[in-house]
Amino acid sequence: MLKSIVNLFFPKVCYACHNLLSDNEKTICLDCRHDLPITNFHFDNNDSVKKVLYGRAQVENGTALFRFEKKGHVQRLIHNLKYRKHEHIGFVLGNWLGGELKTLEAYQDIDIVIPVPLHKNKLKTRGFNQVAKFGQQIAETLNAQYVDDVLLKVTNTKSQVTKKRFARWTNDNQLFTLKNPRKIENKHILIVDDLITTGATLEACILVLNEAKNIKISIAAMAIA
Repeated sequence: MLKSIVNLFFPKVCYACHNLLSDNEKTICLDCRHDLPITNFHFDNNDSVKKVLYGRAQVENGTALFRFEKKGHVQRLIHNLKYRKHEHIGFVLGNWLGGELKTLEAYQDIDIVIPVPLHKNKLKTRGFNQVAKFGQQIAETLNAQYVDDVLLKVTNTKSQVTKKRFARWTNDNQLFTLKNPRKIENKHILIVDDLITTGATLEACILVLNEAKNIKISIAAMAIA
């Protein structure tokens, strides 16, 4: 009875299509789960993510759960996560992708999961890193360590949506620093992010992480544009 009253005033909706959820649905409705543009890159040995960084940074493996489409369901999911603070979306997507990666030999030797960091000022304003829950759940599923105090963002920047590729790279290349590199030496690291576009931010992260000795780096994202 109480649950019905709560749902009447605070209805649960799908964060992809905004339709009402049924009692057995959580976060994303079943229709959207079937309709979301899944890449299957990691199952199909598709190198689309690695090709984004070809000639710029060495990557062992790379994947993204979804293809990003403007005004599509994936954009709504990421928007609800990032700007409306529905952090559980990150948990759901991390559990989804982590469960798939766990079945693949290429990802079973991941030692550490590192999120693309936010600057401390932006983190304070937003209250959370939008890829934290995503990364934490992948780390738990892969029996890896989640580490968010090694790769740090030292320059606060405005949105880079309108920047062209080269301008973004020169800007991003000076954003990050490495702290306590010994913590990640001789490890296979999985960097996680929400959306891959030009790959400039990931490239900058990889170049900084490579200051540590004898590491391997793979990438996993919620979506790729």
